[in-house]
Amino acid sequence: MKKPLIYVKILVNVLLFLLGVLAVVFLLPKLLGFFMPFVIGFVVSVIANPLVKFLEKRVKIVRKHSSAIIIILVIGAVVGAIYALASVLVKEVTNLIQDFPNIYTSLEQQFNTISVKLSGIYDLLPLSARNMLDNIGSNITNYATQFMSESSDLNISEAGSYAKNVLDVLLYAIVTIMSAYFFIAERDNLAALVHRFTPVSLIKSYNLIVSNFKSAVGGYFKAQFKIMLVITVIMFVGFEIIKVRYSFLFALLIAFLDFLPFFGTGAVIWPWALIEILSGNYFRAVMLLIIYLVCLIVKQVLQPKMVGDSVGISPFSTLIFMFIGYRLLGVLGMIIGIPIGMIIINFYKAGMFDNIIKGFRIIIKDINDFRKM
Repeated sequence: MKKPLIYVKILVNVLLFLLGVLAVVFLLPKLLGFFMPFVIGFVVSVIANPLVKFLEKRVKIVRKHSSAIIIILVIGAVVGAIYALASVLVKEVTNLIQDFPNIYTSLEQQFNTISVKLSGIYDLLPLSARNMLDNIGSNITNYATQFMSESSDLNISEAGSYAKNVLDVLLYAIVTIMSAYFFIAERDNLAALVHRFTPVSLIKSYNLIVSNFKSAVGGYFKAQFKIMLVITVIMFVGFEIIKVRYSFLFALLIAFLDFLPFFGTGAVIWPWALIEILSGNYFRAVMLLIIYLVCLIVKQVLQPKMVGDSVGISPFSTLIFMFIGYRLLGVLGMIIGIPIGMIIINFYKAGMFDNIIKGFRIIIKDINDFRKM
């Protein structure tokens, strides 16, 4: 094959790859946002479809009738669970904001007690170290004061302003329910229609993408959310025993921190226990350490069984993908960076990038040959 034709093929492969990346990064999120009711409806249909199949086989209900029943039940269960969780969280967050001045006063007294106990050590420190501690203390005070002033003006009722009007909410709800119904009731017809008008190569690529996405999301997120739920329950029970206020909110926040890569419950529990020891609350400090040990043991037992080899990437690669995700999307990027990295690596192993890599190797080889004297 002539070199110009080879370079044209390499250029076409590179351009198609870049267009695909740009479409996924910029176009796909906008399309998902525009068709969000259909996206939610599709998710609901995926959840409901196994139950529909069960009713078809066992109860002999007509598919269209069973679809309507299951969709209503699933949406009702999901909405009920979200409402129950949101009501508890909103109540605790509201009480926490209202109670923050009292919490701040209590913490100030606690830190004053600690500073008195550590005053001898403080006097022995170098001047630079003392100045650094003083700056840290003043910064914490300034942040707390600023948060108090802002939280005093916070109106929880303004959360409803996100829904522009009742008509939009009703329209979105109707479209979501109807799309979920049609995704289930017309599942076979829609699949046949897609296969009829889609090239075989695209279907193969789609199947590869879906299988890898299921592996990443199903194998990683599903396991991590189960572990997060168990950790939340353990900490909630422990916090209730030692009478920690807003126990559910704190348990959920610490469990979410434990969900993030390279973090854990110890990032909060250890400093908290140290403060309790310095304040003289030895029982609470011991109980916090027990809660931490129980969470650690449970996580070490559950994680290998639930996660297994689903991550499939080295710790160093995990760190790289997490950092890139954080730089691009913040905390959300840290969460989705690892599954995206898993998908990219699986695509590489499946040979999706072979043409691109082969093209660059040809170009590099030709450049090296051209440089030789």
